[in-house]
Amino acid sequence: MYSIEFNRSVRRDFKHINKSNILFIQDSLKEFAKNFSNSYELSLMQKGKIKKLKGQIEELYRLRLRSYRVIYKKYNDRLVILVLHITTRENAYR
Repeated sequence: MYSIEFNRSVRRDFKHINKSNILFIQDSLKEFAKNFSNSYELSLMQKGKIKKLKGQIEELYRLRLRSYRVIYKKYNDRLVILVLHITTRENAYR
């Protein structure tokens, strides 16, 4: 099972999201980390829920949760999903 770590900026992101959506995002991320494997990630990519971001120096991925986008990076050696940013679709790629 992967663990989840949040970047410091995610706290600021949560201040702009209502409580029910925060709970939904947290529950979804826990479920994501619990089930995470290469085959699970591939199936979510095929469904369009996960997308590898282009033009980045490091490998970043976008996870779609309703109208929110979670930008994350995975470390295979430490089994960590580092959540970098959570925002609405309109602001995700600025």
